[in-house]
Amino acid sequence: MDTQGIEQMLSLLRSTAAQASGGAAKPAENATTAGGADFAQVLKNSIDQVNSTQKQATQMAENLAAGNSDQNLHEVMVALQTASISFQEMVQVRNRLATAYQEVMNMQV
Repeated sequence: MDTQGIEQMLSLLRSTAAQASGGAAKPAENATTAGGADFAQVLKNSIDQVNSTQKQATQMAENLAAGNSDQNLHEVMVALQTASISFQEMVQVRNRLATAYQEVMNMQV
């Protein structure tokens, strides 16, 4: 099971949190820096990775149910748990983004 995408997403979230806690706000036109990535693209890539993980786990479970000898129960269960955890992580990120948006919208200017 490839967890590289999940690790990349976690490291990106950690670095973003570290930059946000640094305090220096950047102008909107500098949203994408020379070494950085567009937030929307990073978010889309993360969602695509979760989707891919879920599809792979589902395919492995279907292969096991069909009696495919290439799949063993342990690998399938690990893949299903990985897919579940990655989905739960994505939901938590969505919840935090929604909360942050609400906080920004409630700020008085």
